[in-house]
Amino acid sequence: MIDQADRRRSPRRRTLKGARIVFNERRSVIDCRVRDLSANGAQLLLPSVVGIPDTFELQIDEVFRSARVAWKATGKLGVTWDS
Repeated sequence: MIDQADRRRSPRRRTLKGARIVFNERRSVIDCRVRDLSANGAQLLLPSVVGIPDTFELQIDEVFRSARVAWKATGKLGVTWDS
C-alpha cells in the first residue's frame, strides 16, 4: 500500500498557524488552522467543512492564496493552490 505522503508532489511542513478561508467576494470568512503546508497545498483544521466552497482564498498572515479543495474529512480539509 502506498502511503499518502509518498504521493505528494512536494513535502509538507508541519505547522499550526491561524488562517482564514475567504470567499463570496471577500464578504464571508471562516477561521481555520493550517496543519501542514507545502508549495502545492495545505491541510486545514476547522470545526466543520459544511458550506466550504470548492474554491476560495486562504489568508495566512497578510497573504492571500487562491485554493481549491482536494479532499474533505470531518474537521479537515485538503487544498491545492490554484496557479
